[in-house]
Amino acid sequence: MTIQPFNPPRRTLMGPGPSDVHPQVLQALGKPTVGHLDPTFIAMMDEVKALLQYAFQTENAFTIAVSAPGSAGMETCFVNLMEPGDKVIVCRNGVFGERMRQNVERLGGEAVVVDDAWGSPVSVDKVADALNRHPDAKFLAFVHAETSTGALSDAKALCALAREHDVLSIVDAVTSLGGVELKVDEWGIDAIYSGSQKCLSCVPGLAPVSFSPRAVEKLKARQAPISSWFLDQSLVMGYWSGDGKRSYHHTAPVNSLYALHESLRLLQLEGLENAWARHRAMHDKLKAGLDKLGLGFVVEEAHRLPQLNAVYIPEGIDDGAVRNALLNRFNLEIGAGLGDLAGKAWRIGLMGYAAREENVTLCLAALEQVMNEARQ
Repeated sequence: MTIQPFNPPRRTLMGPGPSDVHPQVLQALGKPTVGHLDPTFIAMMDEVKALLQYAFQTENAFTIAVSAPGSAGMETCFVNLMEPGDKVIVCRNGVFGERMRQNVERLGGEAVVVDDAWGSPVSVDKVADALNRHPDAKFLAFVHAETSTGALSDAKALCALAREHDVLSIVDAVTSLGGVELKVDEWGIDAIYSGSQKCLSCVPGLAPVSFSPRAVEKLKARQAPISSWFLDQSLVMGYWSGDGKRSYHHTAPVNSLYALHESLRLLQLEGLENAWARHRAMHDKLKAGLDKLGLGFVVEEAHRLPQLNAVYIPEGIDDGAVRNALLNRFNLEIGAGLGDLAGKAWRIGLMGYAAREENVTLCLAALEQVMNEARQ
């Protein structure tokens, strides 16, 4: 048979990710491929590091982009820092806190789980109690912005607790980086990971990570070998390091890193504070429209992510039918609920380049039309 070239439809992506990719980022993907050890590419890698340091608000020397999606960023942090037998306080208030727990147990660690209800932030008081009850804990792991519910936790307060109890913090910032306030050095975060496809509005497949000097020291002092060769950052350091000749570890995704470079450059041009304010302003417009449609939020306003809006599906409305109508008739994607919220909620993303007035207007008008038809 003859296979034709693939021509994807032009969608408006307002789900939990990936988000709309900025046109300049897509253009960057099409630039000529060079070798991953080409001096021009290495110079660009240094700029990516500097731009990531800006996005994370850190001076951490070990700040890179892992050549894999955000889930690999999660594994990078755990597999490099944890050793078998280590006790980890794991905060679970949604799908991705549970994935942290699974990482800990797969690596032979002991997970002490602090549970909070779906849609609620991580309880600082519960974490303090867990740390007091487990003075032998080595790590505190939590999700800053829980993508499954749209809940924002107090990373500053949680990391202060980690420092107070002399444990290393591991923070999931997949949905928060570029969308809400995040200050790695000021808040004392030790290990943090994100994803390229959320508020950075880059193509999927890269995971920004940053390790504090304390985390790097822990990595270098570990006794047990790192169980993943590909994610072993002691090997990757030689490729991303600016000192001397770069050592080959793997063939980097050259064109995807072009795209990340451009997305981070655009973020720097806008300014972090301006990007945070834009996400908040678009959330406020969306919220006003959703209120008029009678859609209630899963998360209380004080703990609500502006870039990930989880709303309850009204009684009598078919979840899949509405999402399919939005996709097929309006080329608009919104997300389904996960886990406890499956079939009960929609997740509407306003991430990065998707956080624009025209997207909010389209989403509200399309939702109103499809829901009205569903009630007839």
